[in-house]
Amino acid sequence: MLPVEAPEEKHVEQLLALEMIRVTEAAAIDSARFMGRGEKDGADRAAVEAMRRTMDEIEFAGRIVIGEGERDQAPMLFIGEQVGRRSPAALPNAPEVDIAVDPLEGTNLVAYGQAGAITVLAASETGGLVHAPDTYLDKLCVGPVVAGKVDIRESPTWNLRRIAEALGRRINDITVVILERPRHDALIAEVREAGARIKLITDGDLSAAISCAVSGTGVHAVMGIGGAPEGVLTAAALRCLGGEIQARFRYRSDEERARGAAMGHGDEDRVYTTDELASGDNIVFAATGVTAGDLLQGVRFFGGGARTHSLVMAYQTKQVRFVDTVHMFDRDRPPSVRL
Repeated sequence: MLPVEAPEEKHVEQLLALEMIRVTEAAAIDSARFMGRGEKDGADRAAVEAMRRTMDEIEFAGRIVIGEGERDQAPMLFIGEQVGRRSPAALPNAPEVDIAVDPLEGTNLVAYGQAGAITVLAASETGGLVHAPDTYLDKLCVGPVVAGKVDIRESPTWNLRRIAEALGRRINDITVVILERPRHDALIAEVREAGARIKLITDGDLSAAISCAVSGTGVHAVMGIGGAPEGVLTAAALRCLGGEIQARFRYRSDEERARGAAMGHGDEDRVYTTDELASGDNIVFAATGVTAGDLLQGVRFFGGGARTHSLVMAYQTKQVRFVDTVHMFDRDRPPSVRL
């Protein structure tokens, strides 16, 4: 008989990959009930509560390193919060895990019934994810073929030429995703001048960054300034996919700058790489669609249940899974859905 491998000897990702999908699925289902109702805070609260509740059903010792904010700003999933349950009888050596969450990326997308909202979670061994302040990052994200061939310190035009060359395309066949914000007016103008196609989005640069690393989505790069917490989650996903993010902190106030410096991020000229933002050896990334997007289908409700579409990635095992799940809320009622 082959020896049974003890739980503590398994990779964190092997223990947690499917459990993390449970967390993002629960958040997606509860927040999806708010689609089109104009209640972005209600949708976000539903996702947070579902994510927190489901985490406490999992046998692990988790610590939130990127979440809803500091303790005085968030009642749950705040930075430093302990999640999960460790049962000495069932699992005496429950893994200690750092967790980054975005319970609902695209609250406005859900509120107004627009495409691309997702629920997101990344997990790694302790110290494997950067503890980033709630501020902005200037980001450049590309897929595996282009990784190592771009430089955020160069101009957008220079990078577009490198992207096109790596992909064997003309620049006007390249599609760049940019958040539609006044701060990006100059960036948008230069990308247009260079001849590239632009997909402007109102929210959800994390989902777009994952899309640029997945063949067939029609997205080739993400450029511009967005949330720093989302940047760390993006790094976890792109590390699993072989893509690349380069980023620099962009503070909005002296208070943010001081907080960032206290965390070791005081140099605004420093370029952070994928491996620096998500350095763990055992990384798991999970996301579930809330509203339909380029990468994931949204939650679809039917009589007695719902259907979700998720993505889970594991760095060490080099696996990327798309998971289509039917949730039967009422097991005794035949589901009116085509499986």
